[in-house]
Amino acid sequence: MNTSLTFARFTVAYWCVLIGAVLPIVCAGIAKWGTFNKPRREGGFDNANPRAWLARQTDWRARANAAQANSFESLPFFIGAVIIAHQLGAHQARLDILAFVYIVFRLLFIMMYVAGLPTVRSIAWALAFVANIGILFVGYR
Repeated sequence: MNTSLTFARFTVAYWCVLIGAVLPIVCAGIAKWGTFNKPRREGGFDNANPRAWLARQTDWRARANAAQANSFESLPFFIGAVIIAHQLGAHQARLDILAFVYIVFRLLFIMMYVAGLPTVRSIAWALAFVANIGILFVGYR
């Protein structure tokens, strides 16, 4: 009996989907870093109204929050591309490499966003997008 037909395998690409889903949460954590122990009146995180608190942030905190939003925005296309590639029977190693590359560029994107380096950030975003298109078409025959 072929066990690959019986049991679903959690591929590297699927692990990358999980990582991609966690990235927005990491960005939110970066935006809130160091504010949990401060009183609200002194600028500490306001868990009763987190979106308003985040909207008032500036500099790297605001950029981390923007990276969070962008990470959520890019996630559906990435998830869809990985699922479609798997369904089309894409070469698994190519798919895994492209998914890993996508995650690496998204991590670079987040770091450059928070650091305030817009040109490098945009290049990382574009390269992640190209990797995602590659994922979508890697199973095309």
